[in-house]
Amino acid sequence: MRIDDVLQRIQCEFVEMPGLRLTAAQAQRLWGLERDVCNALLGALVDAKFLLQARDGSFIRMEGARPTRLAPMIRDSQTQAVA
Repeated sequence: MRIDDVLQRIQCEFVEMPGLRLTAAQAQRLWGLERDVCNALLGALVDAKFLLQARDGSFIRMEGARPTRLAPMIRDSQTQAVA
């Protein structure tokens, strides 16, 4: 699966389920991602101001955030292809 497809899927999940709150471990299991890949993607979504990482470490969508294409912003070699 391509990274931009995974990013789109993650963003759609947060848009379709307002109030969704996931830890990195929960996100990793939900989307079947390796830990490093999942952390890189969640970090990119935080950097893009789509997600916010709460004090407890969980991730929530920032109010009013809209999905965006982020794949070109992610350069980590571990995120080039997702199994």
